[in-house]
Amino acid sequence: MDGGTLYSIGELARRTGLTVKTIRFYSDRGIVTPADRTPAGYRRYGPDAVARLALVRTLRELGLGLDAIRRVTDQQLTLGEVAAEHAAALNVQIGILRLRRAVLITAAGREPTIEEMERMHRLATLSEAERRRLIEDFLDVVFEGRHGDFDHAAARRSLTPELPHSPTEEQVAAWVQLAELSLDPDFRAGVRSMVDDHVADRPDGATVPPRPDVVAVTRELVGAAVASGTSPDSPQADPVVATLTAGCALAVGRPDDGELHDWLSHRLEAANDPRWDRYVGLLAVINGWPAPEPLAPVIDWSVTALRTRTAR
Repeated sequence: MDGGTLYSIGELARRTGLTVKTIRFYSDRGIVTPADRTPAGYRRYGPDAVARLALVRTLRELGLGLDAIRRVTDQQLTLGEVAAEHAAALNVQIGILRLRRAVLITAAGREPTIEEMERMHRLATLSEAERRRLIEDFLDVVFEGRHGDFDHAAARRSLTPELPHSPTEEQVAAWVQLAELSLDPDFRAGVRSMVDDHVADRPDGATVPPRPDVVAVTRELVGAAVASGTSPDSPQADPVVATLTAGCALAVGRPDDGELHDWLSHRLEAANDPRWDRYVGLLAVINGWPAPEPLAPVIDWSVTALRTRTAR
């Protein structure tokens, strides 16, 4: 057929794969217009209608609305411009779906009550400013009255989650769990106690780093022994324990004696809160940091090693 050929709506439907009803709808909306009408009033379409409807079909399959499609077909917008607009809208929808899926995955793992489900959804959909206020409230409780005792700003930064603008489902799920943890009064009191112990551990006049000195020393000096499978009550553990007590004695400015060993075992036990490992692990997921080694195995090993040798 040449360029002057006109198609009936039925012929146009066969060429495009669209239904007559759909083509008539597009025609009524002005997206594709007839080139002519028969004396009886039947619509006739030119060859350009085939290409136009093929474009419309593609854009509809991509999810574009009719208003956007008309702007393209009327040449008010280029395809690139409308694609950019639609991609931005899809990004918002994808973010919402990711939030919903993360909440559902979290809920599926714990059989929550209706109230817990509502709280998880609320935490997942907080604005950036609301998330910041929630964490600031948690840290205000943890560090209340301790601003001059150590690098307070650095300590807060090290405990602050920064959820990206386009978080993964894993990051959203981690945020929900971390937010719930930070709202737990018992956990808040436990972290506050860790800060208080941390300040109390320092030698007179010393500057305290963001983490408890003896816990940091223990992680550094005992981690290799735990990783290698060294038994805490074996002779092979003796030099590790000796290095540990010497390092902690230096950190707190006390003699390396039996009194310190007994104090150290109690001090480490007080710091052995599995919720702290969980908070730090969730924080790493949210901030995209490397996964930290759990603290609990190191403390368990150290306490067992110290008490074994105290009992000898």
